[in-house]
Amino acid sequence: MLPAGVTVFDDRYPGVANLDPDLLRALRAAATDATRDGVEFRVNSGWRSPAYQNQLLREAVAKYGSAAEAARWVATATTSAHVAGHAVDIGRFDATAWLARHGARYGLCQIYRNEPWHYELRPEAARHGRPPLYPDPTHDPRMHP
Repeated sequence: MLPAGVTVFDDRYPGVANLDPDLLRALRAAATDATRDGVEFRVNSGWRSPAYQNQLLREAVAKYGSAAEAARWVATATTSAHVAGHAVDIGRFDATAWLARHGARYGLCQIYRNEPWHYELRPEAARHGRPPLYPDPTHDPRMHP
């Protein structure tokens, strides 16, 4: 878990420090440029331990009433891009709006339509544009190994 206000530059937190180096580099480049527009990237969630991911999944099952519905919001520890360090959840609307407009030039892409805060690195997006959004994680083939 990350405390409120953590930015993409806060290496003292494993949730930031354990992100994939290429993802972190892209996030920091975008965050630096976003500050020119008065926007700060806050990290609500980045790298997650398998134990924490399993806890989130249990909580989602309790909240949504079934594993199938929870899967629309929380991946298993074995399929989660967060556990692999390949995903970050960005807080604050101004930051996600900035990324929606400019993120592709850094390779930073929203992946799921139902999660406008969830970003992953897609380097090809800088040349070819963002990939199509999955409606939610249940439509992502990576979630069905």
